[in-house]
Amino acid sequence: VCGALGAADTVARALNTVSSTMGGDRRRDGRVVFGRSIDATAARAAGGATFKDSTDYEYDHSLASLCHLRDARVCGGVYGLQAAYNASHVAMTDAAKAAEEAFDAFEKAKEVCDEGRGVVASGLGVYLDFADAIERMGENTVRERYGNLFNMYEKITGSNAYKNPMTIYPAVHYTMGGLWVDYNLMSNLPGLFAIGEANFSDHGANRLGASALMQGLADGYFVLPYTIGQYLANVGIDDRPNQDDPAFSAVQQEVETRINNLLSINGDRTPTSFHRELGKIIWDNCGMSRNKKGLEEAIQIIPKLRKEFWQNLSVPGENAALNQSLEHAGRVADFLEFGELMCRDALQREESCGGHFREEHQTPEGEAKRNDAKFSFVSAWEYQGENKIPKLHKETLAYEEVKMTQRSYK
Repeated sequence: VCGALGAADTVARALNTVSSTMGGDRRRDGRVVFGRSIDATAARAAGGATFKDSTDYEYDHSLASLCHLRDARVCGGVYGLQAAYNASHVAMTDAAKAAEEAFDAFEKAKEVCDEGRGVVASGLGVYLDFADAIERMGENTVRERYGNLFNMYEKITGSNAYKNPMTIYPAVHYTMGGLWVDYNLMSNLPGLFAIGEANFSDHGANRLGASALMQGLADGYFVLPYTIGQYLANVGIDDRPNQDDPAFSAVQQEVETRINNLLSINGDRTPTSFHRELGKIIWDNCGMSRNKKGLEEAIQIIPKLRKEFWQNLSVPGENAALNQSLEHAGRVADFLEFGELMCRDALQREESCGGHFREEHQTPEGEAKRNDAKFSFVSAWEYQGENKIPKLHKETLAYEEVKMTQRSYK
């Protein structure tokens, strides 16, 4: 919940990273790109070292990310929400409807917890009760469908979900999107390829269901072996950057200076404390649902938190050895920039689409209400420098074989 910004930051930081202990994507020449989760293959326009990261989140269904249940801050349980989302009510073949109902249920779960009606000590939880499903279909049927999940839940929590309600709370997996790539999965920086979760393309832009697994398999097994080889064959063995080029020294000096700054602040707060505070801001204001007031508030708060980060951070240890606190600090510094940009993008996109749900833009029945006339584009944000508002570029979407229609599960 507290650290759900940017699955593609690892590759993004490779753009300008020298030190292995810290790194830091500065995106001096780059653009960060946001857009609809359905914009998988449409944005092929080049220009700028581009990072694409959508405003959408994916939420785990049924158990709300079991790994997070180990954390007392997340482990919680369902007030009297008698299986707000009871997966047994939905046919296994109707995965789309199940996902929609899960999203609705988790949104309700967060709402009641925000109202102070959550359970467990943290107040962050609701009960997911399978009692009615077991009575209706029998325990064996439920075991056939969810036995593995129930077993994992019992190992983690020590509670038998066949006999007792599960304690769950919605948790973020990752954001959708990543580095801009062309058809061959190469970024607009020649020679820098990005695959799977790291790119914004066919899999990176939409990580629902098994896409997170498939993107690694498809890109790694079937695409890169051909596209990288073709690139190397075209450029030749001698056409590569010279490490004596002044650009290498300049970037190395920049990164080393940034590392020294992080180590020399000697403040009172750890990287983890800033990470958690940022995560709470994003979760509350740019999470499962968002609205204008909350997004504007986040855009005001995050720069203040970033300023405090660079004035009051405490990173123990040194740079000469493995230093995980230093690495964490570098990531949080990036997250503070990405988090603000996510909120800016969500604010300018006056529609609901995919996992981007603006409360002001919904049908009377609570369905997402798109605005294809004004927002059929990918938002590409060009980096303008430290503490400056990025510049928006719009990459228009064009579909030749399909027609965009309003989605409804009613």
